[in-house]
Amino acid sequence: MSVAQTITDKLNQSFTPSHLEVINESNRHHVPPNSETHFKVVIVSDLFDGQRPLSRHRSVNGVLADELANGVHALSINTYTQAEWQSLVEVPRTPNCKG
Repeated sequence: MSVAQTITDKLNQSFTPSHLEVINESNRHHVPPNSETHFKVVIVSDLFDGQRPLSRHRSVNGVLADELANGVHALSINTYTQAEWQSLVEVPRTPNCKG
């Protein structure tokens, strides 16, 4: 199973999101072709209601601790409640690689 699929499965199981995107951004970095080292996660879940962004990020990092310890070098996390998602104009862009 790919790293992206593992991340997707774990986040679906833990957060029951109404929206989830797991985007492999490794190609934007200086890594070998077909790498799975840099990801962007966009997740919308009712479980984030009443949580501050730092708490949300810690929750996602906790669920993905094994992946972060074993090959995932970078993880951009964008967490939203349903209300935040509905009022959002666009998801922040990931900055370009400087390496």
